[in-house]
Amino acid sequence: MLAIIAPGQGAQTPGMLTSWISDVASRELLTNWSDAISLDLVHLGTNADADEIKDTSNAQPLIVATSLIAAHALGLTKVAVVSGHSVGEITAAAICGALSPIDALTLVRRRGVEMAKAAALHPAGMSAVLGGDRNEVVGAITSLGLVAANENGAGQIVAAGDLSALAALAENPPTGARVRALAVAGAFHTSFMEPAVEPLRHLAATLTPLTPAFPVISNKDGAVINDGGHIVERIVNQIANPVRWDLCMDSLESMGITGVIELAPAGTLVGLLKRAHPGIESFALKSADDLAAAREFAGRHA
Repeated sequence: MLAIIAPGQGAQTPGMLTSWISDVASRELLTNWSDAISLDLVHLGTNADADEIKDTSNAQPLIVATSLIAAHALGLTKVAVVSGHSVGEITAAAICGALSPIDALTLVRRRGVEMAKAAALHPAGMSAVLGGDRNEVVGAITSLGLVAANENGAGQIVAAGDLSALAALAENPPTGARVRALAVAGAFHTSFMEPAVEPLRHLAATLTPLTPAFPVISNKDGAVINDGGHIVERIVNQIANPVRWDLCMDSLESMGITGVIELAPAGTLVGLLKRAHPGIESFALKSADDLAAAREFAGRHA
């Protein structure tokens, strides 16, 4: 059984669309998407530098567009389930057909803008806590008034919140753990993002979710969701709530998934999966040069 997963913010790198737009149809598709959301995705994915694509309002639509172009080029239909980390859930909603690509990109464009605005209201940040006992790490995070905003499994939990509290966590890390500050603009997936939720909810209400061709594993709790409206509702609410990617990976295993392809810009999620569930084979689709090997991999698992 085959699953497709889509990466989240932080996976972007300069020039990551270059290999994909050598295909005329893919370049035309990206150009059409750019016009639809008033953002030059071709420029962001080919010529923009690291600082420009780190900006939340640019990073989120760029990542989703890159994953959607990779999925379009891959052309798979025999998929058991799809999932995405954080903003990658919007990619997942488009891949399964719950949202059209244009609706998905419209939603993520607004998501990036509103989350950037919310981040600017109060200084806050995020730090990765690597290693240590999960319960002890979460306890240490909570005791400082921080939030375990991403539980990524494989010994990686991301704390988010007040900068002074994050500094205190780094100065006195949980036993067996180390703390690494992340270069992000705010405390994503916490109450700091509440101002972004209502604008996204209003926008989502204007969209028309469809019945998905296959289900989505939700970041909220690892649940397998088959209803398009429910998928979109969860995506909106997830903006200000923690990501449980660990539970998403557990669901892949419990469903009997044997192979997983991570869409471009790939690498981060398959790394987590290999450590958490080494029995599941994985493939990182990083560039258009990997398409033939990805299709062969899919053929063994679909």
